[in-house]
Amino acid sequence: MRNFKNSNLVLFYLVMGLMFQSSVFGTTDNYPKNPKIDAINYVFNIELFDDTDEITCEVTVDIRYLGKGVEKLRLDLVNASNGLQSKGMVVSSITSNGDSLNFTHENDELLINLPKPSEINQRTTYTIRYKGIPATGLHIGDNHHGDRTFFSDNWPNKGRNWLSTIDHPYDKAMCEFIITAPDHYQVVSNGLKIEETNLADNKRLTHWKQSVPIATWLYVLGAADFAVQYVDEFDGKSIQTWVFKQDRDAGFYDFATPTKQVLEFYSDYVGPFSYEKLANIQSNSVSGGMEAASAILYSAGSVKGDRNTRWRNVVIHEIAHQWFGNAVTEYDWDDIWLSEGFATYFTLLFIEHQYGRDAFVEGLQSSQKSVDAFYEKNPKYTIVHDNLKDMKDVTTSQIYQKGSWILHMLRGVIGTGAFWEGIQIYYKNYKDLNVSTDDFKNVMEEVSGKDLTPFFEQWLYKPGILKLAGSWKYNKKDGEVIINLNQVQTDGSIFEMPLEISIDFANKSQQMELINIKEKSNIFKIKVEETPKNVILDPNYWVLKNADFKKD
Repeated sequence: MRNFKNSNLVLFYLVMGLMFQSSVFGTTDNYPKNPKIDAINYVFNIELFDDTDEITCEVTVDIRYLGKGVEKLRLDLVNASNGLQSKGMVVSSITSNGDSLNFTHENDELLINLPKPSEINQRTTYTIRYKGIPATGLHIGDNHHGDRTFFSDNWPNKGRNWLSTIDHPYDKAMCEFIITAPDHYQVVSNGLKIEETNLADNKRLTHWKQSVPIATWLYVLGAADFAVQYVDEFDGKSIQTWVFKQDRDAGFYDFATPTKQVLEFYSDYVGPFSYEKLANIQSNSVSGGMEAASAILYSAGSVKGDRNTRWRNVVIHEIAHQWFGNAVTEYDWDDIWLSEGFATYFTLLFIEHQYGRDAFVEGLQSSQKSVDAFYEKNPKYTIVHDNLKDMKDVTTSQIYQKGSWILHMLRGVIGTGAFWEGIQIYYKNYKDLNVSTDDFKNVMEEVSGKDLTPFFEQWLYKPGILKLAGSWKYNKKDGEVIINLNQVQTDGSIFEMPLEISIDFANKSQQMELINIKEKSNIFKIKVEETPKNVILDPNYWVLKNADFKKD
């Protein structure tokens, strides 16, 4: 979930709250990927201060070279510049094995000259020392209580403003944050806290270690005067609440539920939770939610003390991301729907499980309104991007809501049993790795035995929405219901979709039929035993469509 709000979806989402696979090596985009370089672990040794926004950093990165001949190691790091009013980072030294290395730091790119070209499977660590005032990425400022705080805001590629990394989802790595700060702060980050030591001069060192590889946008840091509650455990892992000390009672009450129930649901239906803990954190850097792995950030306004539905569903969405986006991560930003469409739909699946079918359908209906409104303004928009050029365009409401609907329709096409089997295999195969839309499609084709190329092509790679107009009549002589259905969308698209039909009779019985829409104009004749009272399209709400359908 991102810092994005959609007024049509307040009830269900406050969004907007992301080992290489051979199938995606061929992908090209505007980011200079290097499949010969694999970051294994980052150790960020950072000092924070009360009297300046400048941070000092020492980053040690462990690199494994997967190919020969690499002469320069490229890392992302925003350099100080006049354009940023002198904000940004200034690198003082880079060393490896005790030797100083030459480097250039220009255009937010840190290029380290290697002493000699790499060998296959070579492991080398590099230590980069720098300091500066982050232009963004790390939000430093007072919270609504007037207390100074530090909170990360890395989405989607802002981590490079303060962390020297390969700042792209394709290269997942473990991380450690060793934070030295004035001792009135508590510090939270990814993974497990392995040290907290009071130092001289009223300072405290806090060391967090994330032992599961994750994408860099999921790295998290929070430093504030927190109230901290160890709420419960799930599968031997701690469930925690971190809120501003003034919001202790309200925050502890709000975040006490439904975290454990959500963790149990996704663990049972999808696969095991990947991380060492789950912390819900009130923050000062996001306006919705941010699904950082094992340590979720929510806006300062998330704490109300009333367990309202709006924020409850944000919590569900962000926890869904721990499976989709965090553990299984898109290799490329073009496939961001694998994060957001999935988290949105799996939010609804938990809502259906916990709160009932009506709440689930209400969520689908709300999503459809958003899809329709977006389409009217952006008729050529596709869910899978085509070599995304500007990161401000990485997500829209359509990625969330139409992406969610695509998963729902896929479930309808292949069946609920096959859908859940496919989801479990997909998660098992790609847990803690990277994935593409084709990888997901291949799994679903395997479990269903269906060629899903037309389905994926029309819904993910092409724009458009399905609009139907038609009528039905009863031919008493032949004992048939005759249905005329026309695709009336004006964007040139033609969809092929199965569609359920319910034929209702006066005695309250129903005859369910499945038709297949694939032409611009479609006629179906269905035998019936008696005069029908009504004919209903898609009675179980499986297809994203607009329909004007009536008796002739």
